[in-house]
Amino acid sequence: MKGRTTMATVFVNGKQQDHVREGLVRVITGSIEFPSNGDADLIKITDEVKEAVRQTGLADGTVTLFVPGATGALTTLEYEPGVVEDVQRALDVVAPADRFYQHNVNLGDGNGHSHVRAGLVGPSLVVPFVDGRLTLGIYQNIVFCDFDARPRERSVVVQVMGV
Repeated sequence: MKGRTTMATVFVNGKQQDHVREGLVRVITGSIEFPSNGDADLIKITDEVKEAVRQTGLADGTVTLFVPGATGALTTLEYEPGVVEDVQRALDVVAPADRFYQHNVNLGDGNGHSHVRAGLVGPSLVVPFVDGRLTLGIYQNIVFCDFDARPRERSVVVQVMGV
């Protein structure tokens, strides 16, 4: 409507936020490196991401996480043994390792299910942070998913942007 100003009310952790933090946006890029076992190995990386954000000294912004490679993925979930097992079982139903995959015929490497699983979950995740703290829920953790058919060294690109 002409002449009318609309303002959104922003709530963070249930509290109305009345301030805006401004300044030169900084971008810091690094990585988290670790070994994984493959075969739907789910690895909690929340603490490493928190530490990466802390090391930047930024107060507010976003952290973008990305998995280079076609058989890894990222998600968030309550990281406890029951949920981990439930996710692994669900993936066995959706993309079982023993099903026919054209990828296995084409390349002969036996990890067609790994590519399907990684494609369904996705290679990236963005988490906002406020006052230097990730805005995750109380039981929510950042989890790397290794769907490959063998153990390997893994890397997650961490790019922190903010003020």
